[in-house]
Amino acid sequence: MTVPEGAPSDDVTSADTGSATPRVMVVDDHPMWRDAVERDLSAAGLSIVATAATGSEAINRARATRPSVVVLDLNIPEPNGVDVTATLVAEDPTVRILVLSASGEQSDVLEAVKAGASGYLVKSASKAELIDAVRRVAAGGSVFTPGLAGLVLGEYRRLAEGGSAKDDDTDLPRLTDRETEVLRLVAKGLSYKQIADRLVLSHRTVQNHVQNTLRKLQLHNRVQLVRYAIEQGLDDEL
Repeated sequence: MTVPEGAPSDDVTSADTGSATPRVMVVDDHPMWRDAVERDLSAAGLSIVATAATGSEAINRARATRPSVVVLDLNIPEPNGVDVTATLVAEDPTVRILVLSASGEQSDVLEAVKAGASGYLVKSASKAELIDAVRRVAAGGSVFTPGLAGLVLGEYRRLAEGGSAKDDDTDLPRLTDRETEVLRLVAKGLSYKQIADRLVLSHRTVQNHVQNTLRKLQLHNRVQLVRYAIEQGLDDEL
């Protein structure tokens, strides 16, 4: 069994894929689907360090194996995928969560992203799209099934337009001019490579600026960084 083909042809939001082999854990309570995903990712050269069928198994095995990417179904025995995401990201901010769900409902997508997921694919995604998404998420990107990226960014804009606690905060973290410039381009959806080319910087320098910005803002991933930038109106300034 392989992951079903036939996802929409539109592109997904993403970042550079990087060269290190991601350490992947696959979480799904359906054995045939879980085995198929594991087999397809392994055949693509990715390292599968663990699998799990329940939320509790996922948390315990992630603690033991420290995967760099968790491919996670939302509808799993307790705790559910959203709670697992929040727990894993809180314990290890470097872990990347890629949701692979049968649901494309707005509420499910937004709950997963707010919990810390870096990407969200529906299970109609092709095998090639899943493999590419795992690599891109591992490299720091935010990957969504076509149509879902606009949904997430649209929700962040709605929240920003409705006001934010940061609006009246005069003690915001101080970013350097270069960090702010990189943040603006991240908010516009550019990959690290595109930002490096545009600003005539190395890929590593861009990554360092992003990591410094995440630390200063006390954020965990690129999705949260984009939300912050939109709330501050930085995506409209270039």
